[in-house]
Amino acid sequence: MKILVLNSGSSSVKFQVIETDLERMNAHEDRTLATGQVEKIGLDDSRLVLNVPGRKPVADYREILEHRAAIEWALRVLSDPLNGILDGVDDIDAVGHRVVHGGEAFASSVIMTPDVVQQIEECSVLAPLHNPPNLRGYQAAYAALPDVPHIAVFDTAFHQTMSPHAFLYGIPFQLYTKHALRKYGFHGTSHRYVAFRGSQILDWDKGDKKLITVHLGNGCSLAAIDHGKSVDTSMGFTPLEGLLMGTRTGDMDPAIVPWLMAMEEMTLHQVNTMMNKHSGLYGVSGVSSDMRELVEARADGHQRADVAFRMFCYRVKKYIGAYAAAMGGVDAVFFTGGIGENSPEVREWALGGLEYMGIEVDTEINATLVGGEGEITTEDSRARVLVVPTNEEKTIARDVVRVLNGIMPTFEPPETVTP
Repeated sequence: MKILVLNSGSSSVKFQVIETDLERMNAHEDRTLATGQVEKIGLDDSRLVLNVPGRKPVADYREILEHRAAIEWALRVLSDPLNGILDGVDDIDAVGHRVVHGGEAFASSVIMTPDVVQQIEECSVLAPLHNPPNLRGYQAAYAALPDVPHIAVFDTAFHQTMSPHAFLYGIPFQLYTKHALRKYGFHGTSHRYVAFRGSQILDWDKGDKKLITVHLGNGCSLAAIDHGKSVDTSMGFTPLEGLLMGTRTGDMDPAIVPWLMAMEEMTLHQVNTMMNKHSGLYGVSGVSSDMRELVEARADGHQRADVAFRMFCYRVKKYIGAYAAAMGGVDAVFFTGGIGENSPEVREWALGGLEYMGIEVDTEINATLVGGEGEITTEDSRARVLVVPTNEEKTIARDVVRVLNGIMPTFEPPETVTP
């Protein structure tokens, strides 16, 4: 099957064409035929970039005012006899759509129907910046490809297996029943892919193991995966909770918010912007939100860059320890994401001192593993640590295959909470 994978943002559409089926999935032989994106939707200098393995990138510019025109443009380029990889749009067998938030309504990927679209719209109150453009992308793609199945794949679905004691907050219970105010977690497609691929590398059945997946990029999260199910994750009601991130605060005392509003006369909008856009590695260091630049700055003696780096690694280490405790042990830790895959320094600092958990890092292998996949622990290490490049688009394509073959697992909670 040739599957078009779409990730529609407010002013962009990222797309991939992936060829896969059940046999290719199990053998890890899915093929990415092309990747690309349309940027600056709504402006007169919108740009489309197409990348095909083995070819030079293709770029084009024109005015694109809305998502339908962006997706039609992408399909024309993908079908172009000179630069494309399709004989025509009829080559596309199905479309997989990334949808950020499925709330408690969706515990698996599903075929998009009018009822599903309505439920995704209702979840937009939980992700007002993401679900609406996700839906605009679907509507545009459906208009262009009305005769193929469209599948919604949710960032939050994988974490629906958390128990109430893990996903509830210590606030009046009525706020949960009225507003569904709880931990949801994100990066679910990444955590699923990495858990599957890491177990595949080790020749393990992930359903028999206790895993911690560590997704470190501009946004960061961990997941505790016990026998194939997410039992906890560091992001919460929003992606702001958990680890220190590029520009996000991560965990902090909630009383800071009203205190700042009183002492600095900040508005709610200003505080929210500060916590999401001006904090994290950037806010602490004053240098950058990019870990590569922080590593260079601390090597040059920049004290605040060093403090930000240490804070980042310290929180990763704390969460690894916490999740090992929550699961009663850990068999493997898998690092992924731009930082997790490419920063040996972060991995070394985050794992330092965890020998009591059975983690013995091979410092030489760790130092040389950048951008690839492989193990960074010694032969004597009881717990294994791997670097596993993530591929969320491949997870979406695989879910399309699973849904259409009737084998999509449902990530339902082990118990429900009644008022």
